[in-house]
Amino acid sequence: MSMWKRSRSRRPGAAVIGALTLALATTACGTGGTDTPDQGPAASTSAATGEGKGGTPGEDGATVPDTSRTLATIRGSNGFEFIVHSAVRDEGGFLTVNGTVRNQSGGREGVPLAWNGQEAQVKARGRSLAGVTLVDKTEKKRYYVLRDTDGYPLTTTGVGHMDNGESVTFFAQFPAPPATTTEVDILVPEMPVATIELS
Repeated sequence: MSMWKRSRSRRPGAAVIGALTLALATTACGTGGTDTPDQGPAASTSAATGEGKGGTPGEDGATVPDTSRTLATIRGSNGFEFIVHSAVRDEGGFLTVNGTVRNQSGGREGVPLAWNGQEAQVKARGRSLAGVTLVDKTEKKRYYVLRDTDGYPLTTTGVGHMDNGESVTFFAQFPAPPATTTEVDILVPEMPVATIELS
């Protein structure tokens, strides 16, 4: 936005028009002081409420994953532990898996690169859990983490290293299996397979 120069005018009407123009231009600049692009009402509502993530609102209004249940605990030889708390069907044909990742290795460890998945487009987006898949043995189908229109996976991102004993909550969103499917296998690269119940 360019700087406005004030100049004296002999006509009071010109000063009023200048003030109104400045006020309108100031209002039109920016998005409330943030650099985050507007994602529309649906995205902001979902982010604020955690709708579809199987969580509950916390004291600050942020969504806290429901950790009261444990569907599966997956322990790998790499010292990481995956705890799956919920696998909930959402409106619109999605399935959201929530859980906790813990580093139980005894030291600071890098999260396995295999967890990113093998797709070049997803790898280019940085660290994520896009490599996690679900397998419906009854229907003989494998489900991959969904992507948005820009190729970003709909899962927790940005986890590169974890200290010993550190825990990080995660989510991953998949296409929902048929309503007749009540359980699926969850496959985390470099970890044992586990079966989880769907709700």
